[in-house]
Amino acid sequence: MRRVSAPFDMSQGDVYASFSAAACKIVLWIKEDYLYEDMENHSTLNSQKRPPLSLPFYYGWLVLGICFLTTLTSAGVRSSPSVLIHPLEAEFGWSRTMIASAVSMNLLLFGVAAPLSGYLIDRFGPRKVMMGSLLLLIVGVSGTMAMTDFWQFFLVWGIIVGLGAGGVGSVLTATVGNRWFVARRGLALGILGSASSTGQIIFLPFFMAMITYAGWRLGSMTLIVVALFLLPLIFLFMRDDPAEVGLEPYGADQPAAATAGAASLRGMPAKNATITAREVVSHPTFWLLAGSFFVCGGTANGLIGTHLIPHEIEIGIPQIAAASLLGIMGGLNMVGTIFSGWMIDRVQPQRWLALVYALRGFSLLILPFVQDFTGLVFFAIIYGLDWFATVPPSMAITADTFGKQNVGKVYGWIFMSHQIGAAIMASAAGALRTWMGDYQFAFLSGGVIAMIAAGLALQIKMKPREAAAPPPGAQPAGA
Repeated sequence: MRRVSAPFDMSQGDVYASFSAAACKIVLWIKEDYLYEDMENHSTLNSQKRPPLSLPFYYGWLVLGICFLTTLTSAGVRSSPSVLIHPLEAEFGWSRTMIASAVSMNLLLFGVAAPLSGYLIDRFGPRKVMMGSLLLLIVGVSGTMAMTDFWQFFLVWGIIVGLGAGGVGSVLTATVGNRWFVARRGLALGILGSASSTGQIIFLPFFMAMITYAGWRLGSMTLIVVALFLLPLIFLFMRDDPAEVGLEPYGADQPAAATAGAASLRGMPAKNATITAREVVSHPTFWLLAGSFFVCGGTANGLIGTHLIPHEIEIGIPQIAAASLLGIMGGLNMVGTIFSGWMIDRVQPQRWLALVYALRGFSLLILPFVQDFTGLVFFAIIYGLDWFATVPPSMAITADTFGKQNVGKVYGWIFMSHQIGAAIMASAAGALRTWMGDYQFAFLSGGVIAMIAAGLALQIKMKPREAAAPPPGAQPAGA
């Protein structure tokens, strides 16, 4: 009898093929479902990355404002010894050389803290470093109010305040400006760089008035109150990076501006650039910036910032008028620093840097021949316009050479050279004043080395820059 095959009868190979196809469909279905869930989770995470405040403008401008206020307060605390020299001499009988040694230690540690601050900022973010530094400043200033011996002043002002101020100095402003801004980066750096001079405008005349009418301890209390006010503001609204709030750096979506933040040292985008210590110290730009910034610190914080007010008082200028001259310098410096940032968006930063140093050298060379208030106002105008104007081009050259993600650590070492120069000049000018009876030779020496710094800046060679790739998934920066 002949066997008839069933219409659905399958061979063993057909069974295996059907089973394999069904298994593949199940696997693909599971994978698609997993990917869909993962996309939903990723979308949820992205939706959570939004600014803590809804603002009609780019959130980075608020971050810049918080950083500005923090640096302003730090500068007010750090610059206060320039108006404390005479009251401390009168109350405790300490010599000018002793007080200058504590100020020198403050300036030195302000610089030594910069590389550490840069590392901590790159490692943990600006927000935590800002809060920790303000706490150190509060502890230091509080200790100053209770001191009775010189070693206590040296400890709280020379060491604790020096380290605290170093955490919210130029390294912080360099990092924040380069992380949050591509377009208008120079302007942002200029605004942040002017914070120190603004602090002097606000705090020094006020502090001198408080010393005259109520005593220096009450003036110190004001500094503590301002620092305490800033702590919750930083905690609530400060953010370390635009990606934390789902944004790109300001102007990163503009092709013409996207070239501003790239690292030229190794030809890679700034966001991916990593650099070793060997590469940094082998690059001539690092040493030219460090050398010129050494002079900047010596002629700014060390010489003028520490000794100008005592010099003015010694030639017969009243105390409050002397402090007001420093305030005038600070006001013009705010204009000069912002203008300097605006200029480096338009001209080569190393040439602009050389011009600023030359202007500073000229102002210091005429200072020994000025003996009245009118002449000092003329000096204050010239010097004030270039006081911190070296900072924006130096920051920009650092970022363009070594990469914006390396600004903290590299600029920290460059800024340390700034403060080493400041510490040496603060002590040397005080010793020269004690030895020679006036500051004339110290001011002339400052003018000469400022001219040398101008020559160093002209030797910096900039390489072509490459465009930096925007972070994946980030939203375009708003205006």
